[in-house]
Amino acid sequence: MNPDKVTVGFLGAGGIAKSHVFALNSLTYFYPSVPEIVLESVCSARSESREAFARQYGFRQAQELDDFLASPYIDTVFILGPNNVHFEHFKAALEMPAVKRIYLEKPVCSNLYEEDEMKDLLANARVQVQVGFQYLQTASVREALVFWKSGKLGKPIHFDLKYYHGDYLQQSYREKRVTRLTPAPDGGAMADLGSHGISMLMAFLGENLQITGAVQGGYFPDVPSGSDLFSQISLYDPESRAVGSLSASRISSGTGDLVSLEIYAEKGTLRYSSHHVDYFEYYLEETGQWTRQVVGSNYQPITSFPSGHVPPGWLRSMIHAHYIFLTGNDPKSFIPDLKHGLAVQRIVRETALHLSAFRHNFQK
Repeated sequence: MNPDKVTVGFLGAGGIAKSHVFALNSLTYFYPSVPEIVLESVCSARSESREAFARQYGFRQAQELDDFLASPYIDTVFILGPNNVHFEHFKAALEMPAVKRIYLEKPVCSNLYEEDEMKDLLANARVQVQVGFQYLQTASVREALVFWKSGKLGKPIHFDLKYYHGDYLQQSYREKRVTRLTPAPDGGAMADLGSHGISMLMAFLGENLQITGAVQGGYFPDVPSGSDLFSQISLYDPESRAVGSLSASRISSGTGDLVSLEIYAEKGTLRYSSHHVDYFEYYLEETGQWTRQVVGSNYQPITSFPSGHVPPGWLRSMIHAHYIFLTGNDPKSFIPDLKHGLAVQRIVRETALHLSAFRHNFQK
């Protein structure tokens, strides 16, 4: 078997799958040394969707699930289907005859039983697993994390993270995405958007964050009450004693696609916003000044495409996530492995319990 060749199979042929195949096909433009990528097979529930996907994006074939799982060629599996099948697809992919690595889209699973099962699988797994928290590879977030880990700002005191957009205010948008309106933790804003925020906070503050409460808002007749359109959770870091909040919203008008992080610490403050994606900012008590750290497309290894000074976007971070997944050639990066994914999922699941209690106690 050629160690410089990666044979890829997709479990899922929806919108996010398009972004992944774009990222895979883009690697050679950005990096001087990447393995040869063979797009072997795509599998999804509907034959017409997987066949159309295979034709349009250059996969050698479209297959039903049993045939896909029996493939002797696929060594790299991307799990990209609906949230509620991630666990079953992951479990099945581990048993594939040639599998070496699995890229698992978030959320990694849907309930406590699946979390416990995945912990057991993790203990015995002999494959590389990376979870789809690509925002960790946004250039400014990467550099902000390095700066934070330097300790120059001291211990955290309180923090705030927001992930907002407003598309679900439109009924036509909701109608096209009914599967994402299932009750938490399988669906809803915290599972879909907030999981990225939880991942980011854990990268900065550690994976022992604890949830202390949750509220939700926003109601439409066509949305189940258990599916949070907006939710906010309170969090506590037992190591530093820092406290803070994380809110996720699908119904915040005018926000575009906003990811905003602020950490207030003993010696200063750090903040980042996706509305200003090419820099992060920090304040130092000792100088009394804010510093804007312009980052641009600051990735390793350094490449000249398109240019180091251009603003990095969402797809650029996904491309780098795929580079790390296939090569491992960036020790500077925070890698969201399955352990990280399960830590995030714990908060997502516990959020659902707190939201259920909130609805029972306050929205009778």
